[in-house]
Amino acid sequence: FTQAHDRFDTHCMKWEFEKQGDFYMQSDRAHPKYGDDQMLPMWVADMDFKAPPAVIDVLEERARHGIFGYCKPDDGFYEAVEEWMARRYGRSIDRDWIVITPGVVNALAQFVQAFTEPGDKVLLQPPVYHPFYHVIENNGRVVARNPLQRTGMRYEMDFEDLAQKTADPAVKMAFLCSPHNPVGRVWEAEELTRFGQICMDNDVLVIADEIHCDLILNGHTFTSYATINEEFAAGSIVCTAPSKTFNLAGLKLSNIIVPDEEMRRRLQETMKRNSIGGPNAFGIVANEAAYRHGEPWLAELLAYIEGNFNYLQSYLAEHLPQLKVTPLEGTYLAWIDFGALGLTPAERTKLLMEEAKVWLNSGEIFGPEGADFERINLA
Repeated sequence: FTQAHDRFDTHCMKWEFEKQGDFYMQSDRAHPKYGDDQMLPMWVADMDFKAPPAVIDVLEERARHGIFGYCKPDDGFYEAVEEWMARRYGRSIDRDWIVITPGVVNALAQFVQAFTEPGDKVLLQPPVYHPFYHVIENNGRVVARNPLQRTGMRYEMDFEDLAQKTADPAVKMAFLCSPHNPVGRVWEAEELTRFGQICMDNDVLVIADEIHCDLILNGHTFTSYATINEEFAAGSIVCTAPSKTFNLAGLKLSNIIVPDEEMRRRLQETMKRNSIGGPNAFGIVANEAAYRHGEPWLAELLAYIEGNFNYLQSYLAEHLPQLKVTPLEGTYLAWIDFGALGLTPAERTKLLMEEAKVWLNSGEIFGPEGADFERINLA
């Protein structure tokens, strides 16, 4: 984890591209050749660490085979997912419940189409991962906002507002970001229970995006939404993937857990209409290798990320005390309050990119509640 890797000439979005308006254009501003004028990209949520050795080994072996036709996961694939969920989170799942998609965001779009109608509302808890907004609005649905409350530097759910918003019969679905991106909360069992009970009382389908569930810092415990009780498990969909955990996002594979047979049928029919095919050859073998052999690597990763977070806190406290760092419980994404600088988001972006030469994620993309913030990738 201490070695710097050259990611140029790998089609790397973070290092080789730059967003200009609605498009990403190839750019070399992050290349070390610029010296002090080099742009440091700390925005896209992938890691600058190599995947676990066991994953690299199995990918090299698969590549040497030399034939890359259509593939389907075998028993070993499903067993690895089942064992990971049981070992890490105490949840016993059936392989029939697992629906493979090219990613969690892709899956969210399928859910919106399968379980809501145009004009229906989907509840979010901003500031929240910005593609959530896109999959709702791009499919002709409406965002219902249940903003998180900030007490000091800690974020909490606003349950009174949640009850009011879900009482609206137009609200059919809720996206639960757990752990929460970008504020870094690891929701406690009591919070999840209150959230789930309110949604269930109002017949709101819960979609739990748990893609960061393996990335939990010391002193915190992740609770999967479906392990709260059997009713929550039956009436929800949980989204998991090895992509964030093991830096495999480019392999495009997520494991969506859908216990209810009717919901699973509707989801699969929607995927057929959208011509969502099977997983790629490399994603299948990487998924299994990561879940079977990646835990020692993950333990080292978490210690390293926590060290990076502690360094960030101490450095800013000494050199830029105006910036306030939100406590980090999970993910590798720090949420920093720049409000004391008194800059607009556009002014702050100009300062960071043109003078500081650091590319972060401007908080306004996560909702107006994030307008004073920046998200920084610690990995």
